[in-house]
Amino acid sequence: MSGKATTGTLHHVEIWVPDLQRAVISWQWLLEALGYTLFQDWSRGRSWRLGVTYLVLEQSPALSADRHDRRRPGLNHLAFHVESRALVDALTERAPAYGWTLMFPDRHPYAGGDRHYAAYLEDRDGFEVELVATDRTAQS
Repeated sequence: MSGKATTGTLHHVEIWVPDLQRAVISWQWLLEALGYTLFQDWSRGRSWRLGVTYLVLEQSPALSADRHDRRRPGLNHLAFHVESRALVDALTERAPAYGWTLMFPDRHPYAGGDRHYAAYLEDRDGFEVELVATDRTAQS
């Protein structure tokens, strides 16, 4: 493993998906564009790692629904740092080809406020990610 884990660092996130192959199309592209690398691959799941943290997609036979609803109790979304506004824009432009839909297009890229440059994307299964520009111009 690269990097050293410190107390409080996120170890992993596991997301149960209704269709692993469909989820992999969306998430593999995004995670690899953000610098994650394939970590584990098995018949019902896949994971990608960045540093000491990894993200798992798993198609479990114990699912109780066929779509995620971010407005119910539980996970609302995952937010990722992105090094620049230009990269947020590039990822937003390419995202639809991988099954992501831009949320709040009428307020993009300031849906989170006038000083928060980000893209909010939703995949076909209802999972939301937020791509937050962390360059200095996004903080001004």
